[in-house]
Amino acid sequence: MQELKYKRILLKLSGEALAGDAHRGLDFDVIGSVCDVIKRCVEIGVQVGIVVGGGNIWRGLKDGGDRMERTRADHMGMLATVINSLALADSLEQRGVPVRVQTAIEMNRIAEPYIRSKAIRHLEKGRVVIFGCGTGNPFFSTDTGAALRAVEIGADAILLAKNIDGVYSADPAKDATAVKYDEISYDDVLKAHLMVMDTTATSLSMDNHMPIVVFALKDPENILRVIKGEEVGTIVKEEI
Repeated sequence: MQELKYKRILLKLSGEALAGDAHRGLDFDVIGSVCDVIKRCVEIGVQVGIVVGGGNIWRGLKDGGDRMERTRADHMGMLATVINSLALADSLEQRGVPVRVQTAIEMNRIAEPYIRSKAIRHLEKGRVVIFGCGTGNPFFSTDTGAALRAVEIGADAILLAKNIDGVYSADPAKDATAVKYDEISYDDVLKAHLMVMDTTATSLSMDNHMPIVVFALKDPENILRVIKGEEVGTIVKEEI
């Protein structure tokens, strides 16, 4: 069997990525293609945790704006992540992949409550664990939820699947001179205000020496390529 660079991962998926070209709602063709690759990851022995955003349904800060109390708007965003988590779980189960959904806010008729030791046990048994509700707290993004869960479960890396193929010196859609990095340090990301993840998530990853690999989800095979150690996207790590 091929040596794997990362044997336990935290895969962070944006909600928008699950919506495909529609940008809202769920595109089951996109979800299916991602789940096909996750199944192959499990088959080669990778332990997979997933955090998914909810921006395809509701984003608290953006959609609530100044029209709602922020805490309530963020709670709605957490519920959106649960909808996406259940959709992912169903798609994985259709493919014969054992999966558990755990939520940071208890909703026992829908999912398990998040319990770290239980999540790790599921991973060790070859089950995919999907973490819903972010951190369970308002004012924290699902990026921070992903960093927190990655540290808690002892992941080897955060795989940050985005709509862009890596980290750039500027927004490549707006600046034709933007340069893509193969690797960059946490400090440089923070100093240059590069929006890889939000600053809380980046700082948490830095403090716990958790590498972040940023790559495009447009080709879901990139997930496998990263796990196998191929040079895909950008890696954010210690000083380089």
